[in-house]
Amino acid sequence: MLKEVGLRPTRQRLALGWLLFAKGDRHVTAEILHEEAIKARFPVSLATVYNTLHQFTEVSLLREVAVDGSKTYFDTNASDHHHFYLEGQNDLVDIPATDVAVSLLPEPPEGYEVARVDVVVRLRRKGTNRG
Repeated sequence: MLKEVGLRPTRQRLALGWLLFAKGDRHVTAEILHEEAIKARFPVSLATVYNTLHQFTEVSLLREVAVDGSKTYFDTNASDHHHFYLEGQNDLVDIPATDVAVSLLPEPPEGYEVARVDVVVRLRRKGTNRG
């Protein structure tokens, strides 16, 4: 898989790729993947995890999903879709692309085109304070 997208299959990439993709479609942070690697007795630095996640994203093996300014998830489902973000649980749930209609986008500046539209719908349990 890595060679097919132009990435050298290093020991770190293979191990992190196995941890990411062996469990099916899911959303992980770099910190979660780092913890999983340590538990799997694969000592790797957090910086290596971040670098690998970004490399996988650049070659479309993953999708990066930004939630708030400080929280970034990496999605193993790289197909076109959107997300619910469950506040308080810090979890993402997939929404099929066909369930969201984005119809009025502004015209991009000269020389640019829309690459992708990511919709994150934030949910909170009913009765929870808005804060």
